[in-house]
Amino acid sequence: MHPQIILHEVPKISSVQNMIIRSAGVFGNKLAIEDLRQTPIPRLLYVELLTNVLKFGSALKKLGIKRRDHVAIVSENRVQWALSYLTCMCFDFVVCPIDRNLPTNEILNILHESDSVAVIYSDQFETMLSEARPSLKHLKWYVNMDLASRQDHRYSMAELITHSAVCRVEELPKIDPTEMAEIIFTSGSLARAKGVMLSQKNLASNLMAMVSVVLIDQNDRFLSVLPMHHSYECTCGLLCPLYTGASVHYAQSLKTVVEDLQTTHATILLGVPLLYDKMFKRIHKGIQENKMKSLIVPPLLRATNLLSKFGWKASKRIVFHELHERFGGSIRLFITGGAASNPAVASGLQSFGFNMIQGYGLTETSPILALNPVQIHKDNAAGIPLPGVEIKINNPDHLGVGEIWAKGPNIMLGYYKNEKATRDVMENSWFKTGDLGYIDDDGFLHIAGRLKNVIISKRGENVYPEELEDLLLRSQFIQECMVYGEKDPKHGEVIAVQILPDAEAFIALAETENVKITDELMRETLNKEVAKTNKQVSQFKQITKIYIREHEFEKTTTQKVKRYLALKNSGITAE
Repeated sequence: MHPQIILHEVPKISSVQNMIIRSAGVFGNKLAIEDLRQTPIPRLLYVELLTNVLKFGSALKKLGIKRRDHVAIVSENRVQWALSYLTCMCFDFVVCPIDRNLPTNEILNILHESDSVAVIYSDQFETMLSEARPSLKHLKWYVNMDLASRQDHRYSMAELITHSAVCRVEELPKIDPTEMAEIIFTSGSLARAKGVMLSQKNLASNLMAMVSVVLIDQNDRFLSVLPMHHSYECTCGLLCPLYTGASVHYAQSLKTVVEDLQTTHATILLGVPLLYDKMFKRIHKGIQENKMKSLIVPPLLRATNLLSKFGWKASKRIVFHELHERFGGSIRLFITGGAASNPAVASGLQSFGFNMIQGYGLTETSPILALNPVQIHKDNAAGIPLPGVEIKINNPDHLGVGEIWAKGPNIMLGYYKNEKATRDVMENSWFKTGDLGYIDDDGFLHIAGRLKNVIISKRGENVYPEELEDLLLRSQFIQECMVYGEKDPKHGEVIAVQILPDAEAFIALAETENVKITDELMRETLNKEVAKTNKQVSQFKQITKIYIREHEFEKTTTQKVKRYLALKNSGITAE
């Protein structure tokens, strides 16, 4: 642990069940979770959350669902999703959260592969599940979040809760925290997706370690925008605030984030790099398009940076008060994860007085391995290992870069019904992340890229696509890009890039230069941007082929580009 980092005292918990019972007792009549859309259960206080868990769990038991049975959840973010998940944790059902954005065949495949006997779902999935019911023979119970009352084989979640008696806390099953508590299927095609088995001990240990590094308390309000089936949002955006007495507010949609920040006066926003990239670009664009602001803001930034160096850090929030009010006026922390963030965006937001930190982890690690503390952080680093987590760099090269291996109480139990895949990633309790990185002299972990994405140059040098992508994305003319190795008959493997141009930037360019947007203008501009990147890297890393895309890349729910699909799909114009 870095010597300047002071760890916070945190309550000891042994399981998620233990955490929810404790929080209901400590935070009682305080708001726990809230939907900003109209739903059957729009908000719950902490005491009401526990009461509803006890009632819903009792109702599911009465239907015939037993301890250790597998229960799937598929719906958009809402209070009932959180309630269903916590009920499974408290009643010792194994929960299987499903990505609601997956194609129908993949959702059905996960229902089958997870051995779920019940599914809790929103109306959005009613038709799909009804049509597939004859083939889902192992599924015995269908619980609809939106039904007012039971219809045929479909149970109403609201009705089950309303008509159920409340069992006493003492009657809850005794949890073995080391047993499998949930199965999370990683994103990928049917052949690639693996069911990650996590225990309540995995989750509880990660919660305690995270909060000991980054202080979160009952005065905080989280705006939840990321899909809840993902371990990043579920652990950090649901369990973490409930552990600390904070409140969770479910955004109406990604398009209403700014409006929802203003409504809730949220103090913490959990996001992925793409969200903050777009946010920063809009701030930058707003300044550029306003002549007065374009003249005033740069000297103000220089002045407040100087004042911050002399200890007056509040100067930024005071000077850029209007900008902070646009985001609700209460934001104290932007947290980014799920993919590597752009250091320029982090430093840019910080220059306006916003605190922004990033963390690193995987579903298999519950999910956080490393986190940047607020008091001492590095914008270009993933963070320091959490307390109790060991990280080592396996087989480092001459630059110290190697595969990141991790060990700790948050490492998964394995992949569900896939012992071979588990053996492939585990070695003497060390989990092989598949990510490449290095640890600097201050103990901060830096991510170089994915092992499987590395391009080997003709000279045998490693080229990390993510490094080049990071540089390219600093251009206002590039909305998205993907760097990869491409076979060339003359030169072996060369470095290529697919680029999605930023339409708004080209419109602004055309207006400023009084020119028309043509294919030639676009190609010339993007060639110059790639040339700028090439000047910043060694010759063996330089991009030699450029492809212009017409459509956005297909992405995972945490906005990572699905690289394997991008290489297959058409719609790319070659340069």
